[in-house]
Amino acid sequence: MGRQQLTIRRGTNLPRMGDFNESVVLDAIRRVPEGLSRVELAGATGLSAQTVSNICRRLLDHGLARETGKKSSGTGKPRTLLQVSPEARFAVGVHLDPAVITYVVLDLLGRVVTRLRTPTPRVADPDHTLAGISASLQTLIEESGVPRERILGVGIAAPGPVDMSAGLVVDPPELEGWGRVPLRDFLSAETGLPVLLDKDVIAAATAEHWAGAATDTGNFLFFYLGTGSGMGLVVEDTVLRGVSGNAGEVGGLGAACTTRAMVDEGIQLGVLGHEFTPLGPRDAERGLAELSRLAEENATAGDIIDRWAVRVGRGVAAAATLVDAELIVFGGPIWTHLRERFLRIIPDMVEQSPFVKKIHPTKVTSTGVGEDVGAVGAACLVLDRTLSARPQSLLLR
Repeated sequence: MGRQQLTIRRGTNLPRMGDFNESVVLDAIRRVPEGLSRVELAGATGLSAQTVSNICRRLLDHGLARETGKKSSGTGKPRTLLQVSPEARFAVGVHLDPAVITYVVLDLLGRVVTRLRTPTPRVADPDHTLAGISASLQTLIEESGVPRERILGVGIAAPGPVDMSAGLVVDPPELEGWGRVPLRDFLSAETGLPVLLDKDVIAAATAEHWAGAATDTGNFLFFYLGTGSGMGLVVEDTVLRGVSGNAGEVGGLGAACTTRAMVDEGIQLGVLGHEFTPLGPRDAERGLAELSRLAEENATAGDIIDRWAVRVGRGVAAAATLVDAELIVFGGPIWTHLRERFLRIIPDMVEQSPFVKKIHPTKVTSTGVGEDVGAVGAACLVLDRTLSARPQSLLLR
């Protein structure tokens, strides 16, 4: 077809598997923006022509897909193409970072319809913060103009640890006084919408897989750089969460990288003045921005960032080898301050990794989503849970 090779799930022709197959077809259409014909869908998914035809009719009836244009195959009559209807459904995402809270509304293609940012309150008062998040969500939805009945739900990306089953944020670093905060249930009651809670690095990896740099691979890792750092791992299209949903901590790899640590080092070595001593996460990011600005003209400032790049590079090289990843994606709120120097160092480290003989190349790249990757990922959690084909749904219970 002359298109880039895409990783599309295969369906099953067993009669019980209608919901799974519908998700397979919708996901296949979503991955090819210019559209696919029913014949191409049958070939890509392994489903029978009749099954594909029935599913496409349901998708059209529900407004999730639309027919658009014709494509000639060279013989026979032109085939009608199907595309996802982006405005058929929407999802809301919230990223709770210790420095800033970001809100987005996404359409079915993972495109941002509207966004909002508010500073995270400095005062350790979870009740005040929760009330602010609720009010901001209401404002966001109103300003988006999206009909409420088309919103699938709200996703929340929060710093770990999280209690997935109870929907709690559990005493996260840099958010003093939070203890065990019932963020999921509070926002569900306030908005009247289904709410999902996940760890920020897992949400960010989901965003890259849905709408970013990793849409064409099911085996990659995402290294998140914000107030803290972490890693989202995706293997065979599955985001690894671990037994409690808290996978992704990188301290054991020696790759933990925090804004405050870099700024503190800059102050200790005399590159930054004491006026940059961080009193909170927002102050730390201001100091990092200055350290990054100085790095090109001050060797000591550049060396600080380079040393952190080496630490992170060792960790991601080991992790990429462990899970046999073909792609490493970097992103997060502070990535813009580190990108240039990190990308001078880390790709060569990965290429020359001593851990195993190379069987395939491992590409290192920047986020395709941007600095709002946490919030976009939170919304993508909703899209992914609702619309993506999940093999575990085929298991008998």
